[in-house]
Amino acid sequence: MRVDLVPDDLWGRVAPLLPPAPERRHHHPGRLRVPDRAALAAIIYVLRTGVAWRDVPAQAAGCSGVTAWRRLRDWTEAGVWPRLHTVLLTELRRADLPDLDDCAVDGSHVRALKGGDHVGPSPVDRARPGSKHHVIVDRHGTPLAVTLTGGNRHDITQLLPLLDAIPPIRGLRGRPRRRPRRLFADRGYDFDKYRRLLWKRHIKPMIARRGVAHGSGLGKVRWVVERAFAWLHQFKRLRTRNERHADLHKGLLDLACSIICLRRLRKSF
Repeated sequence: MRVDLVPDDLWGRVAPLLPPAPERRHHHPGRLRVPDRAALAAIIYVLRTGVAWRDVPAQAAGCSGVTAWRRLRDWTEAGVWPRLHTVLLTELRRADLPDLDDCAVDGSHVRALKGGDHVGPSPVDRARPGSKHHVIVDRHGTPLAVTLTGGNRHDITQLLPLLDAIPPIRGLRGRPRRRPRRLFADRGYDFDKYRRLLWKRHIKPMIARRGVAHGSGLGKVRWVVERAFAWLHQFKRLRTRNERHADLHKGLLDLACSIICLRRLRKSF
């Protein structure tokens, strides 16, 4: 197993969240179950390198790609990845690192090579099948929530779902934080209806207006969401969508967000 793929600080946070392993049969028990840490190493290997599951080298990754895919499926169904992300966001807030007052939101297209759920004709790629990653980040670019839709879905449709997807972030005294005070977005979110909905949630909309000359100054804050996409797409498996099942691709997205949060937490030590 490649230890560097699953460092101790990551494994220590993942292990308590994993469902218990099924009991072995007394008669004809079969082969020993691959350790969970080795399976996680193989999942992260695929996430970083983008190789097909069938091409995962067992020696380099820790186990076969088929076993890693099955473990990814089981852990995604058990809700491991959103809980891991919430744990790390809580630790970040306990260290007073995230700035939840100012948040930014945006979407990014990716090719979907095998079709599946949440796939649609991309308006920016000659109607080829694609999906969209939607993310909301804090002032420093820390991903707070991520959603997945078809490539033909408008960014504005995910504005409220992204806000609702932010988990209650504890870590300090008082009520957990779930919403920003100000939300920055580009012209794709320029709809007065959604401005009113944000005000109803006590969120000040900082959205660029269409038809107005550039130079609003919002880019000084909004650029962090573009950097967050650059961080996410450093994981080669996320640059194009190869999973037919949307929940598995979303699970990989959540895992990548957790790794980004862990990197930020390490820098604080």
